[in-house]
Amino acid sequence: MSPAIDPRTASALIDLAAFVANIETLRAHVAPAGVMVVVKADAYGHGMIECARVAREAGADWLGVATPEEALALREAGDRGRLLAWLYGPDAELAPLVAGDVDVSAQSAEQIAAIVLAAGIAERRARVHLKIDTGLSRNGATVGDWPAVCRAARHAEQVGAVEVVGVWSHLAAADEPGASSVHDQQVAYEAAYRVALDTGLTPSVRHLSNSAGALLLPQARYDLVRIGIAAYGIDPDTGIAALAGVRLRPVMRLRAQLANVKIIDAGAGVSYGHTWHAEAPSTLGLVPLGYGDGIPRHAGNTAEVAWRDGRAAIRGRICMDQFMIELGGADAPAEVGQEVTLFGAGDHGEPTAADWAAWCGTIGYEIVTRIGARVPRIYHRGEGRDRG
Repeated sequence: MSPAIDPRTASALIDLAAFVANIETLRAHVAPAGVMVVVKADAYGHGMIECARVAREAGADWLGVATPEEALALREAGDRGRLLAWLYGPDAELAPLVAGDVDVSAQSAEQIAAIVLAAGIAERRARVHLKIDTGLSRNGATVGDWPAVCRAARHAEQVGAVEVVGVWSHLAAADEPGASSVHDQQVAYEAAYRVALDTGLTPSVRHLSNSAGALLLPQARYDLVRIGIAAYGIDPDTGIAALAGVRLRPVMRLRAQLANVKIIDAGAGVSYGHTWHAEAPSTLGLVPLGYGDGIPRHAGNTAEVAWRDGRAAIRGRICMDQFMIELGGADAPAEVGQEVTLFGAGDHGEPTAADWAAWCGTIGYEIVTRIGARVPRIYHRGEGRDRG
């Protein structure tokens, strides 16, 4: 891990009270389905180990991660609850997952064979979730390959190597109300589930819905929903949570101190390429975060930050470690050390991750997930004591 920035200079403040409230709200919304809180990609940039621990405290039935390494890090940190890992290459070592009682996804006969081998090494029966591609055209077995995958899994069960506990898939457009693909995928999923039953499998956990599906599609919740970005208080897409009648609160506030303040003359260019010039004498502040910390480079001359009782616009290009903001005219009351908020919950007029996503032509997921490792995460519960 890269050496961290001094947390007084810049940090991401993670509101664990908001995280808990989001999970509790979502659990109530999807009941009686269970909830898997997804903590992959360092909990979408919020800190995997801490968020996993708090998610369990908030009643998460499952945790979900992408990679074996993420799953093993959780086990090493002491997590012992139900945990699913779903993305790995052909040379990945799966025996540690089986030994650690981690549920493993499989989409092919070859993956099932690898899991059988891992179960032999671990001397433990592997728990497997079979994934069917119902129309996302990403991971998962094709409809044509599915019967063979189910037969391979059934054989592995009969020899005592695996237990097929789940059948799952992923929706392509759950965040687009009325999208026809949602119905088509659900039909394909239910057909695949029947094939699994006809093969002699008896999976007890069916899961199809991501955050948007959990919010909007009660018919697609089945036994379990996978809550990702919504747990961190970010809408899967604009208006989705409101449409579902659910109130979410953003968990991360990204803030920094001004590291420099200077007055520039009219006509002066700012940052690489001089893509912005001052129309009049102006006061600039330097924010000590940049694209090396995950700040989108294309936010230059587009995004804003909260400063004092208002906002300040980014001027010029975002650099690797810093960017400039316009604080006002030559007489602006600005000082080194004053704090700016890049994004937060929006309670005090500050931009949100959704605002940054709109400015940068992306999604809120990317804004929070890309915040880099050298930005310290400081955990707190509302007005409670901060801790790193």
